Amino acid sequence: MSDLGPGLEGHVGQFRDVRRRLEEAILPLATSVDGRRFSFQAPLRGLELQPGGYAAIEDDGATRLGQVLDVEVAHLDGPEVGREIGEAAEAFDVRSRTVLRLARGSGVVLDGQSDPFHDASVHAAPPDAVSAWIERMQPGGATLTVGELALVGGVPLSLAAGGFDRHTFLCGQSGSGKTYALGTILERLLLETTLRIVVLDPNSDFVRLTELREGVDEGLADRYREATSGVVVRGAAERGTERLRLRFPELDPQTQAAALRLDPIHDRDEYSDLVQLLEQTPTGVPPPTPEDLRELLDREAPVLGRRIQNLGVDRWQVWAAGDEGSLLDELGASGPRCLVVDLGSLPTREEQQLVAAAVLGHLWERRAEREPVLVVLDEAHNVCPQVPEGPLIELATGHAARIAGEGRKYGLYLLVVTQRPQKVHENVVSQCDNLALMRMNSLADLDYVGEVFSHAPRGLLERAVAFRQGEALFAGKLVSHPTLGRIGARLSEEGGSDVPADWARAGGSQG
Repeated sequence: MSDLGPGLEGHVGQFRDVRRRLEEAILPLATSVDGRRFSFQAPLRGLELQPGGYAAIEDDGATRLGQVLDVEVAHLDGPEVGREIGEAAEAFDVRSRTVLRLARGSGVVLDGQSDPFHDASVHAAPPDAVSAWIERMQPGGATLTVGELALVGGVPLSLAAGGFDRHTFLCGQSGSGKTYALGTILERLLLETTLRIVVLDPNSDFVRLTELREGVDEGLADRYREATSGVVVRGAAERGTERLRLRFPELDPQTQAAALRLDPIHDRDEYSDLVQLLEQTPTGVPPPTPEDLRELLDREAPVLGRRIQNLGVDRWQVWAAGDEGSLLDELGASGPRCLVVDLGSLPTREEQQLVAAAVLGHLWERRAEREPVLVVLDEAHNVCPQVPEGPLIELATGHAARIAGEGRKYGLYLLVVTQRPQKVHENVVSQCDNLALMRMNSLADLDYVGEVFSHAPRGLLERAVAFRQGEALFAGKLVSHPTLGRIGARLSEEGGSDVPADWARAGGSQG
């Protein structure tokens, strides 16, 4: 029995060698019973077929192009492997059943004959075949090249500009590259289309949209300068000839009441005093400044004046003084091609909520003009949250939900951006047809996205937990099929920045 140990070791080695050779001999084959969907098997070693990737399926001289939707490791019973261990009378036969590991998956046929097939050869599709098919599938109108396909090197990732006439939901956790991707999309929209854009920018990320990065090709740089000549940024800090300002009298009664936390019924006396004071301004005379209004209130409606003073509304920096221009004036048909509303420059959350509510409400009021406008709600969980807290944010949420539900027929299209999908109001998310999904580690958020965007294959959604920075899944009218891509380089400078991590340096001085 002295050779029992080495005998067993030899048996294990034989077992592994046989299993490896059997697994390598597994043929990559695909089968379809309807010519539209297919299942396949392939060896694990050197596996080329990945969820979101493309497959060339060859059968009887015909080649089909397919997309892989899911892949998993499967196990298959193999033959028994035997070995005699020991010598003479002590020898005995050891036999083991091999269990083979292979890849099994499924996908859809994108191009080629629609007949059923069985045991067709399947392998990764060459990039030129994928590129040619995607080009043929592009709809009429402009295309926005925002990067390249994630699993097929050198093939552009192109979005159909016309797809933005559906509401779009862009989500990804912090650090996924979401803001960078949004900037790339906005740049291409400015370059390739004439669509008007209004950006509610809570983190001042897009205030440098007109500033080119170094190293941009000169021809492209000239085109971009021309395209962004109509970009206007409005913020509390000086960024040009005019700053972000509103006039209280121009706000609709709902917004006025929300700013002062007035209920037209329960606070009817104060509300009536406010209406009468505002109506006292003759036609053609500039509306009262906050200081003028306070004097009027002290004299005519002291109770209302104390409310305004206690809430600090009269001290908000957002109010226009004298003949200063108003932000709402720039939302009309003669306004700028792209208006970036720098909410992040406003000092208080209430002012940010007021501006968001005023902008969305004014766009809705002008809906009858039927001018196409893309309304970008960055950090949308702060603009239209699932549970609005406070009258101003409740009003903004109501406007956003109304635009989501009915805005398309008036040319109002939303681009909703967030890192927390479940915190955005469901009446906004549920109306979005397009999805751009970046890295998402929260399985609860991922499940929620999967329920809302059921047209995005589950196998591709699940890849989001392993996305690298800048990788994304696009689905909906923006693309001809659910597409995995990698966002390309920006042309303009980013506005926002992270807090420096100098505190993490080793060897810091000791106090």
